Amino acid sequence: MKRIEAIVRPEKLQDVKNALVEIGATGMTLEDVRGFGRQKGQTSTYRGISYTVEFLTKKRLVLVVADDRLNLILETIATAAATGTIGDGKIFVSSVDEVIRIRTGEKGEVAL
Repeated sequence: MKRIEAIVRPEKLQDVKNALVEIGATGMTLEDVRGFGRQKGQTSTYRGISYTVEFLTKKRLVLVVADDRLNLILETIATAAATGTIGDGKIFVSSVDEVIRIRTGEKGEVAL
């Protein structure tokens, strides 16, 4: 099993969610996060005054998936989240040793 953490633009969240539901993704967790990457924030002007936003608002989706679904889900997220401009986000993949469904005690992939 793999854990996928995808950091995406807030305006692309609905597109990513819809695409994942279309391919049968069964669960995900969403967090509001702030950070910066290569763009190191952004400079904006409000009423003639320039200011820098150092940490940009992003959304973090977390999913745990079976190994055989990993590539499909990664491609789906990357395609749905892409705008082609800097700041589109990142996807991180890590291994998951065990999953336990608290309600039933089921373990492993059946607990997903």
